Amino acid sequence: MTIRAYLFAALLLVTPALAPAQTRTPLHGDVEAMYPGLESLYRDLHANPELGFMEVRTSAELVKRLQGLGYTVTTGFAKTGFVGILKNGDGPTVMLRSELDALPVLERTGVPFASKATQTNPAGQTVPVMHACGHDLHMSALMGTAQWMAANKPRWKGTLMILGQPSEESVSGAAAMIADGLFKQFPVPDYAISLHDDDTMPSGTVGLHPGVFRATMDAPTITIYGRGGHGGMPHNTIDPVVIAARTVLALQTIVSREVNPIDPAVISIGSIHGGTIGNVIPEEVRLQLSVRTHDERVRAQVRAAIERVVKAEADAGRAPKPPHIDWGTNTDLVYNDPELVARFSKALAATLGKEQVVEMRAKMTSEDFSQYGKAGAKAVLMHIGAVPAEKLAEAQRTGVPVPAPHAPDFLPDLKPTLTNGVLAEISVLLELMPVK
Repeated sequence: MTIRAYLFAALLLVTPALAPAQTRTPLHGDVEAMYPGLESLYRDLHANPELGFMEVRTSAELVKRLQGLGYTVTTGFAKTGFVGILKNGDGPTVMLRSELDALPVLERTGVPFASKATQTNPAGQTVPVMHACGHDLHMSALMGTAQWMAANKPRWKGTLMILGQPSEESVSGAAAMIADGLFKQFPVPDYAISLHDDDTMPSGTVGLHPGVFRATMDAPTITIYGRGGHGGMPHNTIDPVVIAARTVLALQTIVSREVNPIDPAVISIGSIHGGTIGNVIPEEVRLQLSVRTHDERVRAQVRAAIERVVKAEADAGRAPKPPHIDWGTNTDLVYNDPELVARFSKALAATLGKEQVVEMRAKMTSEDFSQYGKAGAKAVLMHIGAVPAEKLAEAQRTGVPVPAPHAPDFLPDLKPTLTNGVLAEISVLLELMPVK
């Protein structure tokens, strides 16, 4: 059976007898009863965001809650990461993971609980901080699911592993936890699950994609060297700003003219730094890139092309020495286990209604959740819609996109997204850890 056939077959097997979206069950009632407390937690997390590897307050708050629920919690992985374990008889070990970190973004949502926080980043700069990617929602859903699982042990068997991971935004937190001994102190789980909010689906709709789902990511920093001098005497200098400008344009031709058009690839230059004043030509310029692909062969091709283009432009500009490329942090493909996706689609349709469970496209954004699958767990990253359907319809009509993750005005449609997020997580955990 092909990858996509798993999902289609699962959806076709969902019969009209399964609960439609509005059918209430005891589980729906349980989550509704928890909701006020979860909304309060969400608002607190949203108003007090912290950057990667600095999530001290965030981690402490979640650890305290897990300990109060009876979880055995181990802290200190990659500075602020933690693991909460709840053993409940024989059965599989299932890891449910949430990110802890926020972004250096100035919030512009205008809500009463908007972040006013700042932090000093690793470069020593004081920056605004915002949960602009929904990690506050992910953590709130995680805590709701952890609470329900602790209160309903007769409904499941196995070991639940609640993972709080730092610094997802740098795509380095998962690898840092593993390097810090995560899977030496704890066995690799049988299954790994995570949930991410999404700006392309109506609030509360769960999206699944079998196979390759999220892109690889490399984050090279390129330093281009020149010879500084007076802006009025450019002939006495070698201008790295001009070399950098030509490099930016040349890099764009790699995807458009070297990569097969049916192979997804993205090269984005998100940061250019050089110089201090208009009438002084600087000695160097630094470019920061984001490079994404869906295939390791294409990844290698693009990396080699970047090195070739950067060196060639420096040579053409008479740079006094070769440019330096620091390939920095990186992460691998997120691969959703197709068989698990098929099982999840049936379980989610039974809880939420089959119209609330859709197949979604693969994305060019990246996620270091990939590292848990790479370590040996069967893994699925689910997405949940976070935008009211009427706003999506208006965006389609006008061509003006809705606020998306990483934007200063991004704010999930909270109640349906958080409620269905908890229902989705509980549903797949019960599917994986049934009472036999």
